[in-house]
Amino acid sequence: MSINFKEVGERISKCRRKAGLKQYQVCEMIDVNYKYISNLETGRSAPSLELVMKLCDVLHTTPDYLLLGIENQSAELSSDEIKNQINNLSTANRKIVLELIKIMVDNQEQT
Repeated sequence: MSINFKEVGERISKCRRKAGLKQYQVCEMIDVNYKYISNLETGRSAPSLELVMKLCDVLHTTPDYLLLGIENQSAELSSDEIKNQINNLSTANRKIVLELIKIMVDNQEQT
């Protein structure tokens, strides 16, 4: 299996924009210079494994997605998203969700 670094760069750019971040902001967060991020996003440079992990953390994605384009739906669902959706429910529906979660946890523990 080979990694297409031009596509990796496109995915980095896509995730950065989705996160609402500018290149310079990502640079500051992962401690690299601006030119390097630009080179990553255009495929002129290949990220180290350590940098991939830092990018995944900052961009809220997985190495599978950045390197191979394999999307993992469960990784995209953050606890904040779940919390926001639950907060929009009525009290009665929150109770139902809580009971469903308890059932799912019990089921998981049995397997």
